[in-house]
Amino acid sequence: MHHEPPPKPDGFYKTWIFGKVLDPRSKTIIAWNRVFLLSRFWALAIEPLFLYTVAISPHRYCFYIDGWFGIFVTLFRCVSDLMHLWHIWLQLKLAYVARKSLVLGSGKLVWDARMVALHYLRPSGGFVFDLFVVFPILQASFSIVIWGVVPEMIRSGGKMSGMMTSILVAFAIQFVYKVFHLITLVPRMQRVTGYVFGTAWWGFALNLTAYFVAAHAAGACWYLLALQRISSCLYDQCKMKAGCNVRDLGSSHAILYGPRFSDPSPLTSAKLYADVAPTCLENKGDVFKYGIFITALPLTTSRNFLNRILYPIFWGLMTLSSFGNAMVPSNQMLEVIFSILVITCGLMLFTLLIGNIQVFLHSMTAKKEEMRLKIRDLEVWMKRRQLPSRLRHRVRQYERQKWAALRGVDEHAMVRELPEGVRRDVKRHLCLDLVRQVPLFYQMDEIVLDTICDRVKPLMFIKGETISRTGDPVQRMLFIVRGRLQSIHNLSENKTSIFTMEPGSFCGDELLSWCLRRPFVDRLPPSIATLRCLDSVEAFGFEARDLKYVTDHFRTEFANEKLKRTARYYSSGWRTWAAVTIQLAWRRFKAARVSVAEPARTSRNRGGAGLERRLSIAASDSDKLRMYTAMFLSPKPQDHL
Repeated sequence: MHHEPPPKPDGFYKTWIFGKVLDPRSKTIIAWNRVFLLSRFWALAIEPLFLYTVAISPHRYCFYIDGWFGIFVTLFRCVSDLMHLWHIWLQLKLAYVARKSLVLGSGKLVWDARMVALHYLRPSGGFVFDLFVVFPILQASFSIVIWGVVPEMIRSGGKMSGMMTSILVAFAIQFVYKVFHLITLVPRMQRVTGYVFGTAWWGFALNLTAYFVAAHAAGACWYLLALQRISSCLYDQCKMKAGCNVRDLGSSHAILYGPRFSDPSPLTSAKLYADVAPTCLENKGDVFKYGIFITALPLTTSRNFLNRILYPIFWGLMTLSSFGNAMVPSNQMLEVIFSILVITCGLMLFTLLIGNIQVFLHSMTAKKEEMRLKIRDLEVWMKRRQLPSRLRHRVRQYERQKWAALRGVDEHAMVRELPEGVRRDVKRHLCLDLVRQVPLFYQMDEIVLDTICDRVKPLMFIKGETISRTGDPVQRMLFIVRGRLQSIHNLSENKTSIFTMEPGSFCGDELLSWCLRRPFVDRLPPSIATLRCLDSVEAFGFEARDLKYVTDHFRTEFANEKLKRTARYYSSGWRTWAAVTIQLAWRRFKAARVSVAEPARTSRNRGGAGLERRLSIAASDSDKLRMYTAMFLSPKPQDHL
């Protein structure tokens, strides 16, 4: 819903340095919040990829930076940073809720452009916090470590464990800060709009995505620590071998953009290849204790970056989900600390994920479970009360039909809790077209139709159900939407008139006549017919008190000659009376024609038709008796229109 700004007081800035103020509750801003929140997950997934830029050459057995892969990851992070900068720009001109206005309701938005910008730029407004994510300290320091410090350490050679520690510390600071920023970002977005995604499906997907990102980060750290263990092994083995210089573990080509190194290396000699490399890279002889990093050795020399990424993600998922049950660490301190952190994070994240999945599943199955419990209670109750099987079947059929139509949602209660204007518009959208299908209401004024739509209630009846019987008080008018009703009028003890009502028909018009007559005694009129469902019927019910309210307030609308003819045409009572009247008129016409033709036939057959004449007179008397009986048993309906 779009919120218009209030009248502008003195000193009001409609626009300022950063442009016109935007509505945080508009559809565009809400959509942008969703996109930006997803981009923050994307940024978190990009950060661990920098750890895979460090690898070991399978030909020279020295460390290097995968240049093309590093450029690829850097470009992706730049895209996410640009989206973050655009978000900062929007925040500088996004209206906020004044704290003093939160005493009542959802608060009042501040539309002064200058106040909006200054509110965001102040220390507690979030500007410094947002800017620190992309510029300049964290991003610059991490980029300097990857593209400056690490290549220089590779060129200098020696023990590479310090290089791995520098990368790991820079990554941990950057990643933890971004996670904390994401955690605080969602409440800030919800402070104004109340929600970001608003569905259980999105909540489930975001929690699962967060779990995958955590597994991705754990796998990347595991890969980098495996490189650190390999560097320690190469350093120790090289010091033990004669003629091996630890500085040869480095290379002048610290950043590699091609498939392999072009210059030779002392480590490619047959002796060192046979002794140092198999011991550290293939763990021949089990000389060095790799602990939990033993399965990462083949990944460190792989030129396929997909292999270097997918298996650590699998390891992270497996370890977090099993709480580290498959981990057998060595006694190396950093490895033990890493194992403790992984197990602790896995316990918290997995518990959080399972809890959110349970909430999601409960939200999806709560209505079905409620329906199942209701059916079970009904079965127990019907069995205890010893209801006959046919009646039990009708109860079950009604509950199934109600569930199929509403899926456990109480529409009437939901609509009743809405504000009056919203409720009127919702009921108009749901009922107006169906109410207009009723010929009685088709030509009525819009105000009358709105009032009718606001007061009608949806009703359902199962096949074979008797809605009302002849003589029962008429509680409501029914307007059929789907299905068929059978109206049975009793003409005599053995004579009935049956009329089938299709969608668009209505019944209970005795109630309309009763409301317009304004009886002195407030007693509902009796039904003139028995109503039985031929199919499963869906209808709108217009209760007696609601119909009386409408007819009292809009009496002139109902005192309309065209409406009177329409009501008579579609009324089952009037149709039955008309059919009986036409039949009686036809019989009177036949009787009159017989009486006129009888003297002529008598003159021609004067000598021998005495018996036939007496029979004809008796038949005529019998027809007259049936005619008068039908006239008294089929009185003319009174509509008082």
